[in-house]
Amino acid sequence: MNNNETVKSKGLPFWQQIIIMLSLGWVVIWIYRSALSPIFPELNASLGGGISDTALGAISSFYFFGYTAMQIPAGILVDKIGQKKVLIPGFTLFALGALLIALSTGIGMIYAGSLLAGIGCGSYYGSAYSLTSQHIPGDRRGLSTAIVNSGSAVGMGIGLILSSLLVKSWNLPWQTMMYIVIVLIALLMVSFVFVLRSSKEQTPIAAGKKAKTIEKEEHEKPTMKSLFAPKMVSSYILYFATCYGYYMVVTWLPTFLSQERGFQGIAIGFSSALVAFASIPGALLFSRLSDKFNSKKIQFIIVLEIAAAAMLALTVLAPSSAILLVGLILYGLLGKLAVEPIIISYMGDAAPKTGYGTTFGVFNFFGMSSSVLAPIVTGYISDLTGSKVGGFYLSGFIMIAGTIFFLIANRDSLKKKHA
Repeated sequence: MNNNETVKSKGLPFWQQIIIMLSLGWVVIWIYRSALSPIFPELNASLGGGISDTALGAISSFYFFGYTAMQIPAGILVDKIGQKKVLIPGFTLFALGALLIALSTGIGMIYAGSLLAGIGCGSYYGSAYSLTSQHIPGDRRGLSTAIVNSGSAVGMGIGLILSSLLVKSWNLPWQTMMYIVIVLIALLMVSFVFVLRSSKEQTPIAAGKKAKTIEKEEHEKPTMKSLFAPKMVSSYILYFATCYGYYMVVTWLPTFLSQERGFQGIAIGFSSALVAFASIPGALLFSRLSDKFNSKKIQFIIVLEIAAAAMLALTVLAPSSAILLVGLILYGLLGKLAVEPIIISYMGDAAPKTGYGTTFGVFNFFGMSSSVLAPIVTGYISDLTGSKVGGFYLSGFIMIAGTIFFLIANRDSLKKKHA
């Protein structure tokens, strides 16, 4: 009896183990992603000062460039050799990248560490959502995906608050956050070793002839035509727009609150974390509704995207801190982490049922391309105008444009459902 069979016989079914492990994976990744943005001033000072906002934003852009570049190759590798053989080397690179950042003596070394960490984390998305597509029952996939994604919100909140507390309030070196991340990566890799099965041991949720059919299909390659069908392209563009606004907020919201709204100390981390914490009930609620009203996924997506864009505008237009915080809470409740499980569920219905790793790799490549642009573009706008307000407006505009494109591509489906 192997380790996986022992665990299964004593406790949770494999698909539930997958949900817990993948959620913890996002927690660790997002603690890293959000750890540096609240402490840009301290990082800048430790390197001698004089680093522009554009250069600081490029720290995130280097990470996301590596992450985005790995999406399609990692997705292909997942389909060929399995998730376990992709994740363990990937997270080894992630840990090495975090270590290089902690040891950095200049901005160039931080860029190199960010790039390496991004390449390592690039192994995660295709692995995670090919696992959920293969092993989680279809009628529970939306809610289960929301639970997995909630790890992102928890990790983001922990990263923002912990870095503000340790560095701004307790005056510890900013490198402390990187060492914490390295320890968490090591613990997570232990779970990969003991929970994940090899590709030969993994079996999709099916039985008899249906299982054989699915196993055969998953070894077939998706075609360029199926990957770039109009509905698929509209999903890629929508995800690009969704991610653009989110990663602009993740990178620059703490600095915006500090420099342009007068927030101080740990209040910066707590206020920024409202976006993350509010997203958890939003993700669970709307994904559950999308599972229940399966034919209404497109409508849910469109309404949530428009509402989230409006909340970004409210954040910068708010005449008081109280209204600003309401805008942040509503953005979290209605924004990326709330709509993403529904988009992924929609993708699971619309995507070709072959090569899930490749399909989700392409999907996430387009979405995460925006994460490369958003930090550095917003930093450039800030250097040019002296304010990050223009970055918020640009993000809202991109979200509305992506939603319109998605609506046009799916208009026939909407007409049929209303017929």
